[in-house]
Amino acid sequence: MMLLIIVSILVCLVCYIYRTLRPPPSRICGTPRGPPVTARRVKLSDGRHLAYRESGVDRDNAKYKIIVVHGFGSSKHMDFPISKDLVEEQGLYFVFFDRAGYGQSDPHPSRTIKSEAYDIQELADKLNLGPKFYVIGVSLGAYSVYSCLKYIPHRLAGAVLVVPFVSYWWTKTIEALKLLPETDQWTFRVAHYVPWLLYWWLTQKLFTSSSVISGSKALRSNKDLVIIKKKQENPNPLMRKARQQGDHECLHRDMIAGFTTWEFDPTELENPFEEGVGSVHMWQGMEDRMIPREINQYISKRLPWIKYHEVPGYGHLLNAEEEKCEDIIKALLV
Repeated sequence: MMLLIIVSILVCLVCYIYRTLRPPPSRICGTPRGPPVTARRVKLSDGRHLAYRESGVDRDNAKYKIIVVHGFGSSKHMDFPISKDLVEEQGLYFVFFDRAGYGQSDPHPSRTIKSEAYDIQELADKLNLGPKFYVIGVSLGAYSVYSCLKYIPHRLAGAVLVVPFVSYWWTKTIEALKLLPETDQWTFRVAHYVPWLLYWWLTQKLFTSSSVISGSKALRSNKDLVIIKKKQENPNPLMRKARQQGDHECLHRDMIAGFTTWEFDPTELENPFEEGVGSVHMWQGMEDRMIPREINQYISKRLPWIKYHEVPGYGHLLNAEEEKCEDIIKALLV
Protein backbone atom coordinates (compact mmCIF):
# COMPACT_ATOMS: atom_id res chain seq x y z
CA MET A 1 0.00 0.00 0.00
CA MET A 2 2.76 2.41 0.98
CA LEU A 3 4.67 1.60 -2.22
CA LEU A 4 1.56 2.39 -4.28
CA ILE A 5 1.21 5.76 -2.52
CA ILE A 6 4.87 6.61 -3.13
CA VAL A 7 4.61 5.65 -6.80
CA SER A 8 1.43 7.72 -7.17
CA ILE A 9 3.11 10.73 -5.59
CA LEU A 10 6.13 10.37 -7.87
CA VAL A 11 3.92 10.07 -10.95
CA CYS A 12 2.00 13.19 -9.95
CA LEU A 13 5.27 15.02 -9.30
CA VAL A 14 6.67 14.04 -12.70
CA CYS A 15 3.45 15.14 -14.42
CA TYR A 16 3.54 18.46 -12.59
CA ILE A 17 7.18 19.08 -13.52
CA TYR A 18 6.47 18.14 -17.14
CA ARG A 19 3.52 20.56 -17.34
CA THR A 20 5.50 23.43 -15.84
CA LEU A 21 8.49 22.85 -18.13
CA ARG A 22 6.42 22.51 -21.30
CA PRO A 23 5.43 25.79 -23.00
CA PRO A 24 1.79 26.18 -24.06
CA PRO A 25 0.87 25.47 -27.71
CA SER A 26 1.64 28.27 -30.14
CA ARG A 27 -1.18 30.47 -31.43
CA ILE A 28 0.09 30.46 -35.01
CA CYS A 29 -1.48 33.09 -37.25
CA GLY A 30 -3.95 31.71 -39.76
CA THR A 31 -4.68 28.51 -37.79
CA PRO A 32 -8.06 27.80 -36.11
CA ARG A 33 -6.78 28.79 -32.66
CA GLY A 34 -4.52 31.61 -33.83
CA PRO A 35 -4.93 35.26 -34.82
CA PRO A 36 -5.97 36.10 -38.38
CA VAL A 37 -3.47 36.95 -41.10
CA THR A 38 -3.92 40.55 -42.24
CA ALA A 39 -0.37 41.53 -43.26
CA ARG A 40 1.48 40.89 -46.49
CA ARG A 41 3.66 37.81 -46.18
CA VAL A 42 6.22 35.87 -48.17
CA LYS A 43 6.54 32.10 -48.07
CA LEU A 44 10.03 30.78 -47.36
CA SER A 45 11.60 27.59 -48.72
CA ASP A 46 10.91 25.71 -45.48
CA GLY A 47 7.21 26.56 -45.62
CA ARG A 48 7.22 29.31 -43.01
CA HIS A 49 5.85 32.78 -43.68
CA LEU A 50 7.41 36.16 -42.91
CA ALA A 51 5.11 39.16 -42.53
CA TYR A 52 6.42 42.51 -43.72
CA ARG A 53 5.53 46.14 -44.38
CA GLU A 54 7.07 48.59 -46.82
CA SER A 55 7.62 52.32 -46.60
CA GLY A 56 9.42 55.02 -48.53
CA VAL A 57 9.52 55.38 -52.30
CA ASP A 58 8.29 52.74 -54.69
CA ARG A 59 10.45 49.62 -54.54
CA ASP A 60 11.15 49.50 -58.28
CA ASN A 61 12.30 53.13 -58.38
CA ALA A 62 14.33 53.15 -55.16
CA LYS A 63 17.99 54.05 -55.16
CA TYR A 64 18.63 52.47 -51.75
CA LYS A 65 16.82 49.37 -50.50
CA ILE A 66 17.05 48.88 -46.75
CA ILE A 67 15.85 46.00 -44.56
CA VAL A 68 15.24 47.04 -40.95
CA VAL A 69 15.35 44.34 -38.24
CA HIS A 70 13.37 44.96 -35.07
CA GLY A 71 14.51 44.22 -31.54
CA PHE A 72 13.26 42.24 -28.55
CA GLY A 73 9.50 42.34 -28.03
CA SER A 74 8.98 44.54 -31.08
CA SER A 75 7.68 43.98 -34.61
CA LYS A 76 7.54 45.35 -38.14
CA HIS A 77 5.70 48.34 -36.70
CA MET A 78 8.78 49.46 -34.76
CA ASP A 79 9.97 53.06 -34.55
CA PHE A 80 12.39 54.24 -37.23
CA PRO A 81 11.11 57.66 -38.27
CA ILE A 82 12.56 59.35 -41.37
CA SER A 83 11.29 62.61 -42.85
CA LYS A 84 9.45 62.44 -46.17
CA ASP A 85 11.89 64.97 -47.61
CA LEU A 86 14.92 62.78 -46.92
CA VAL A 87 13.13 59.68 -48.19
CA GLU A 88 12.29 61.32 -51.51
CA GLU A 89 15.59 63.16 -51.85
CA GLN A 90 17.64 59.98 -51.41
CA GLY A 91 15.20 57.53 -52.98
CA LEU A 92 14.87 55.39 -49.86
CA TYR A 93 12.84 52.19 -49.73
CA PHE A 94 12.44 50.39 -46.41
CA VAL A 95 11.08 46.96 -45.62
CA PHE A 96 10.34 46.01 -42.02
CA PHE A 97 9.46 42.42 -41.16
CA ASP A 98 8.32 40.37 -38.17
CA ARG A 99 11.12 38.05 -37.14
CA ALA A 100 10.17 34.40 -36.54
CA GLY A 101 7.41 34.05 -33.95
CA TYR A 102 6.71 37.78 -33.74
CA GLY A 103 3.63 39.54 -35.06
CA GLN A 104 2.31 37.56 -38.02
CA SER A 105 5.46 35.63 -38.96
CA ASP A 106 5.41 31.89 -38.35
CA PRO A 107 7.48 30.57 -35.42
CA HIS A 108 10.77 28.80 -36.06
CA PRO A 109 11.26 26.18 -33.29
CA SER A 110 14.86 25.52 -34.32
CA ARG A 111 15.84 29.12 -35.04
CA THR A 112 19.54 29.94 -34.79
CA ILE A 113 21.82 32.86 -35.43
CA LYS A 114 22.48 31.40 -38.89
CA SER A 115 18.81 31.02 -39.79
CA GLU A 116 18.29 34.76 -39.24
CA ALA A 117 20.63 35.64 -42.12
CA TYR A 118 18.92 33.25 -44.51
CA ASP A 119 15.47 34.51 -43.55
CA ILE A 120 16.62 38.00 -44.50
CA GLN A 121 18.18 36.78 -47.74
CA GLU A 122 15.00 34.94 -48.74
CA LEU A 123 12.88 37.96 -47.88
CA ALA A 124 15.09 40.12 -50.11
CA ASP A 125 14.86 37.61 -52.95
CA LYS A 126 11.08 37.20 -52.68
CA LEU A 127 10.70 40.98 -52.87
CA ASN A 128 13.22 41.27 -55.73
CA LEU A 129 15.48 43.69 -53.91
CA GLY A 130 18.40 42.84 -56.18
CA PRO A 131 21.85 41.34 -55.62
CA LYS A 132 22.73 43.74 -52.77
CA PHE A 133 20.77 45.53 -50.06
CA TYR A 134 21.36 47.36 -46.78
CA VAL A 135 20.51 45.97 -43.33
CA ILE A 136 19.86 47.84 -40.09
CA GLY A 137 19.45 45.89 -36.86
CA VAL A 138 18.17 47.50 -33.68
CA SER A 139 18.96 46.15 -30.19
CA LEU A 140 18.49 42.35 -30.14
CA GLY A 141 17.78 42.55 -33.87
CA ALA A 142 21.45 43.37 -34.31
CA TYR A 143 22.36 39.70 -33.93
CA SER A 144 20.63 39.22 -37.29
CA VAL A 145 23.05 41.78 -38.76
CA TYR A 146 26.04 39.97 -37.24
CA SER A 147 24.63 36.82 -38.88
CA CYS A 148 24.42 38.60 -42.25
CA LEU A 149 28.01 39.82 -41.91
CA LYS A 150 29.10 36.23 -41.31
CA TYR A 151 26.94 34.19 -43.67
CA ILE A 152 25.78 36.46 -46.52
CA PRO A 153 28.33 39.33 -46.68
CA HIS A 154 28.25 39.17 -50.49
CA ARG A 155 24.61 40.31 -50.42
CA LEU A 156 25.25 43.44 -48.34
CA ALA A 157 25.67 46.97 -49.63
CA GLY A 158 26.10 48.24 -46.07
CA ALA A 159 25.07 47.46 -42.51
CA VAL A 160 24.22 49.25 -39.27
CA LEU A 161 24.13 47.97 -35.69
CA VAL A 162 21.97 50.32 -33.57
CA VAL A 163 22.35 50.01 -29.77
CA PRO A 164 23.35 46.44 -30.65
CA PHE A 165 22.73 43.33 -28.61
CA VAL A 166 25.76 41.71 -27.02
CA SER A 167 26.26 38.18 -25.72
CA TYR A 168 28.27 37.85 -22.55
CA TRP A 169 29.90 34.68 -23.87
CA TRP A 170 31.86 36.34 -26.63
CA THR A 171 35.61 36.79 -26.25
CA LYS A 172 36.52 38.78 -23.12
CA THR A 173 32.97 40.01 -22.48
CA ILE A 174 31.80 37.73 -19.65
CA GLU A 175 32.83 40.20 -16.95
CA ALA A 176 30.38 42.76 -18.34
CA LEU A 177 27.50 40.48 -17.27
CA LYS A 178 28.07 41.77 -13.74
CA LEU A 179 27.00 45.25 -14.86
CA LEU A 180 23.38 44.06 -15.15
CA PRO A 181 20.76 43.46 -12.43
CA GLU A 182 21.19 40.06 -10.80
CA THR A 183 17.85 38.77 -12.11
CA ASP A 184 18.97 39.43 -15.68
CA GLN A 185 22.35 37.83 -15.06
CA TRP A 186 20.63 34.58 -14.02
CA THR A 187 18.08 34.73 -16.85
CA PHE A 188 20.83 35.08 -19.46
CA ARG A 189 22.78 32.22 -17.85
CA VAL A 190 19.71 29.98 -18.06
CA ALA A 191 19.21 30.94 -21.72
CA HIS A 192 22.85 30.10 -22.43
CA TYR A 193 23.45 26.95 -20.38
CA VAL A 194 20.02 25.30 -19.98
CA PRO A 195 17.72 26.87 -22.61
CA TRP A 196 15.09 24.14 -22.16
CA LEU A 197 14.49 25.60 -18.67
CA LEU A 198 13.94 29.18 -19.82
CA TYR A 199 10.15 29.00 -20.16
CA TRP A 200 9.83 27.59 -16.64
CA TRP A 201 12.35 30.08 -15.27
CA LEU A 202 10.50 33.09 -16.67
CA THR A 203 6.99 31.93 -15.75
CA GLN A 204 7.44 30.79 -12.14
CA LYS A 205 6.28 33.42 -9.66
CA LEU A 206 9.01 32.53 -7.18
CA PHE A 207 11.50 34.22 -9.51
CA THR A 208 11.60 37.90 -10.36
CA SER A 209 10.99 38.29 -14.08
CA SER A 210 13.75 39.56 -16.32
CA SER A 211 13.79 43.35 -16.22
CA VAL A 212 14.23 43.27 -20.00
CA ILE A 213 10.88 41.45 -20.41
CA SER A 214 9.06 43.35 -17.67
CA GLY A 215 10.22 46.73 -18.97
CA SER A 216 11.74 47.72 -15.65
CA LYS A 217 12.82 51.35 -15.32
CA ALA A 218 16.07 50.16 -13.77
CA LEU A 219 17.62 49.79 -17.21
CA ARG A 220 16.24 53.03 -18.63
CA SER A 221 18.08 56.32 -18.96
CA ASN A 222 16.35 59.64 -18.29
CA LYS A 223 16.02 60.16 -22.05
CA ASP A 224 14.50 56.71 -22.42
CA LEU A 225 11.89 57.49 -19.76
CA VAL A 226 10.88 60.67 -21.57
CA ILE A 227 10.47 58.73 -24.84
CA ILE A 228 8.50 55.97 -23.11
CA LYS A 229 6.14 58.54 -21.56
CA LYS A 230 5.45 60.02 -25.02
CA LYS A 231 4.73 56.55 -26.39
CA GLN A 232 2.31 55.81 -23.55
CA GLU A 233 0.46 59.03 -24.29
CA ASN A 234 0.16 58.10 -27.99
CA PRO A 235 0.44 54.29 -28.16
CA ASN A 236 0.72 52.44 -31.45
CA PRO A 237 -2.13 49.89 -31.35
CA LEU A 238 -0.39 47.70 -33.93
CA MET A 239 2.50 47.03 -31.54
CA ARG A 240 0.13 45.13 -29.25
CA LYS A 241 0.20 42.27 -31.76
CA ALA A 242 3.96 41.75 -31.52
CA ARG A 243 3.59 38.93 -28.96
CA GLN A 244 0.18 37.59 -30.02
CA GLN A 245 1.49 34.09 -30.89
CA GLY A 246 2.81 33.56 -27.38
CA ASP A 247 5.82 34.80 -25.44
CA HIS A 248 7.64 31.51 -25.82
CA GLU A 249 7.61 31.64 -29.62
CA CYS A 250 8.92 35.19 -29.80
CA LEU A 251 10.60 36.41 -26.60
CA HIS A 252 11.93 33.15 -25.18
CA ARG A 253 13.18 31.66 -28.45
CA ASP A 254 14.70 35.02 -29.36
CA MET A 255 16.61 35.13 -26.10
CA ILE A 256 17.75 31.50 -26.48
CA ALA A 257 19.03 32.12 -30.03
CA GLY A 258 20.89 35.24 -28.95
CA PHE A 259 22.54 33.82 -25.85
CA THR A 260 23.31 30.33 -27.07
CA THR A 261 26.86 29.34 -28.02
CA TRP A 262 27.42 30.93 -31.42
CA GLU A 263 29.14 29.19 -34.33
CA PHE A 264 31.42 32.22 -34.64
CA ASP A 265 32.74 35.06 -32.51
CA PRO A 266 31.68 38.48 -33.82
CA THR A 267 34.95 39.97 -32.59
CA GLU A 268 36.70 37.85 -35.25
CA LEU A 269 34.57 38.82 -38.24
CA GLU A 270 36.29 39.89 -41.44
CA ASN A 271 35.62 43.19 -43.17
CA PRO A 272 33.08 42.51 -45.96
CA PHE A 273 33.96 45.80 -47.64
CA GLU A 274 37.74 45.66 -47.95
CA GLU A 275 37.54 47.23 -51.40
CA GLY A 276 35.90 50.32 -49.90
CA VAL A 277 32.46 49.90 -51.47
CA GLY A 278 30.08 49.82 -48.51
CA SER A 279 30.50 50.28 -44.77
CA VAL A 280 29.45 48.96 -41.37
CA HIS A 281 28.37 51.31 -38.58
CA MET A 282 27.66 50.90 -34.88
CA TRP A 283 25.60 53.43 -32.94
CA GLN A 284 25.68 53.43 -29.15
CA GLY A 285 23.88 55.67 -26.67
CA MET A 286 26.31 56.82 -24.01
CA GLU A 287 23.59 56.56 -21.34
CA ASP A 288 22.47 53.09 -22.42
CA ARG A 289 21.97 50.93 -19.31
CA MET A 290 20.56 47.95 -21.18
CA ILE A 291 23.58 47.34 -23.42
CA PRO A 292 26.83 48.11 -21.57
CA ARG A 293 28.73 50.39 -23.94
CA GLU A 294 32.03 49.00 -22.68
CA ILE A 295 31.42 45.86 -24.73
CA ASN A 296 30.59 47.68 -27.94
CA GLN A 297 33.60 49.94 -27.44
CA TYR A 298 35.69 46.79 -27.14
CA ILE A 299 34.16 45.24 -30.27
CA SER A 300 34.75 48.41 -32.28
CA LYS A 301 38.41 48.35 -31.25
CA ARG A 302 38.74 44.69 -32.21
CA LEU A 303 37.04 45.45 -35.55
CA PRO A 304 38.37 48.88 -36.57
CA TRP A 305 36.54 48.68 -39.90
CA ILE A 306 33.29 49.23 -38.00
CA LYS A 307 32.60 52.96 -37.81
CA TYR A 308 31.70 53.56 -34.18
CA HIS A 309 29.35 56.40 -33.18
CA GLU A 310 28.63 57.31 -29.55
CA VAL A 311 25.66 59.57 -28.93
CA PRO A 312 25.79 61.63 -25.72
CA GLY A 313 22.60 62.11 -23.73
CA TYR A 314 20.84 59.09 -25.27
CA GLY A 315 20.07 55.67 -23.83
CA HIS A 316 18.72 52.54 -25.49
CA LEU A 317 15.83 54.10 -27.43
CA LEU A 318 18.07 55.80 -29.94
CA ASN A 319 15.87 54.85 -32.88
CA ALA A 320 12.74 56.54 -31.52
CA GLU A 321 13.58 60.04 -32.74
CA GLU A 322 13.69 61.24 -36.32
CA GLU A 323 16.86 63.30 -35.98
CA LYS A 324 18.95 60.32 -34.85
CA CYS A 325 17.47 57.96 -37.42
CA GLU A 326 18.32 60.43 -40.16
CA ASP A 327 21.88 60.70 -38.82
CA ILE A 328 22.12 56.91 -39.03
CA ILE A 329 20.87 56.83 -42.64
CA LYS A 330 23.07 59.70 -43.79
CA ALA A 331 26.22 58.09 -42.31
CA LEU A 332 25.37 54.77 -43.95
CA LEU A 333 24.85 56.22 -47.40
CA VAL A 334 27.93 58.49 -47.53
